[in-house]
Amino acid sequence: MLGRFMNNRPLANSRYQPTAYEHAANCYTHALLIVPAIVGSTLLHRLSDDRWERITAWMYGVGLCALFIVSTVFHIITWKKSHLRTMEQCFHMCDRIVIYFFIAASYAPWLNLRELGPLASHMRWFIWIMAVAGTIYVFLYHEKYKIIELLFYLAMGFSPAVVVASMTNTDGMQELIWGGLLYCLGVIFFKSDGIIPFAHAIWHVFVALAAAVHYYAIWKYLYWSSPTPVWKDY
Repeated sequence: MLGRFMNNRPLANSRYQPTAYEHAANCYTHALLIVPAIVGSTLLHRLSDDRWERITAWMYGVGLCALFIVSTVFHIITWKKSHLRTMEQCFHMCDRIVIYFFIAASYAPWLNLRELGPLASHMRWFIWIMAVAGTIYVFLYHEKYKIIELLFYLAMGFSPAVVVASMTNTDGMQELIWGGLLYCLGVIFFKSDGIIPFAHAIWHVFVALAAAVHYYAIWKYLYWSSPTPVWKDY
């Protein structure tokens, strides 16, 4: 019975091959979030009071929607990959790359719309430089050094958090922390394919919950409360 819901753990630096049930769970757990992500992004755009808020909403929205769309397409192709080997490899790389830009996009509203110190303000640009560096890493070493890739994701996720924690206005910090904890707990399942049935789908659920918590904080404290962007004149 277990073989229907989980396959054997792969060798080092090899990709896990999900069962048909796991494939379906991997697809649906992110596919069902595409429309809510689009609706949520549109709502932030409508709540924007000026050009800089709209640009920031667009940056965040594209990152959020791209995460779920690319993930869904990749898992669909992987599920039906008998004649799509080249496309599968391409979308697997895209799936990894979009995570870097999603992390950058998730921090964009806080870095763009909250007051930061003079040194901390450089993180607005540096987070995107890290995303580009991650993209280059995927092109050069895709699937070769998985632990390094995971550490790079974690470093990119935590480095801006130090800057955001220095904000004079701390509204939303609790939600940011809870969302970050959900992402960290989800990593346990991200690395548990072949150990826990449906591990990757459970990881998707943690991503969805963390993204929802962070979206709520952005909506409530940065858009619904209608703050004045501190960087729009630069």
